[in-house]
Amino acid sequence: MFRKYKLFFLLLVITSSYSQDEDLFRSLRSEIKIDNSLLPDKIIFSQRLLWGEKGLFRKTGWSLLNIKQREKELKIRRKMLKLHQLIGYATLAGMLAQGIIGTQLYNGNYKLDDIHETLGNLTSISYFTGAGLSLFAPPPLTNRKTKGLTSIKAHKYLATIHFSAMIATNVLSEENIKLHRTSAFIAFGSYATAVLVFKF
Repeated sequence: MFRKYKLFFLLLVITSSYSQDEDLFRSLRSEIKIDNSLLPDKIIFSQRLLWGEKGLFRKTGWSLLNIKQREKELKIRRKMLKLHQLIGYATLAGMLAQGIIGTQLYNGNYKLDDIHETLGNLTSISYFTGAGLSLFAPPPLTNRKTKGLTSIKAHKYLATIHFSAMIATNVLSEENIKLHRTSAFIAFGSYATAVLVFKF
C-alpha cells in the first residue's frame, strides 16, 4: 500500500517540479524596481523583524540596506523558497503517511502508536521548518498587484488555514483525539491543495 503512495509522490515530483518551479519563481524574475525604494510597500511582520528598514539585520550591520546587498538578499530569497518547496513535498508525504497510520490507530490498531508519534514529530519538524523558510525569507523588491485570485494568493490563503490546523493538531494530540483527527485532516487537505495550486 505504501509503495503505491511512494510511486504517486515520485510521479508528482517529477511531473510538476519544473512547472511549479517556474510558477513559484516567476514572481522573483518579474520583480522589477519601479521606484527608488529598496523594500516593497508591504512586508509581513516576520520579514520586517529581520529585513525591514529597522530590522535586526539592518541594526546589527549584518545586511545594510543598499542595492548591492538587496541583490544578495534576492538570491538568498530564491534559495530559501526553493528549499521551502522541496521540504513541502517531504511534508506532504509525511502527512499522507500519518493519515493512513492515524486512521488505523483510530480504528484500534494500537501497535502503530509509536510509529505514529515518531512520524508525527518528524512531519511537524519538516512542516515548521518549511514555514520558517517562507516566513523569514528576505522580502521581494516590489509587491506585485494583480487582480483576481492567482496561484500565489491561493497558496498564501491556504497557508493561513493549514498553519492554524497544524498548531491545533499538535496541541490537541493529547487533549482530544476527535478534534486532533479533524484538525489533522484539515491540515492535510489545505496543505495538499496549497502544494498543488502552483501546478494549475
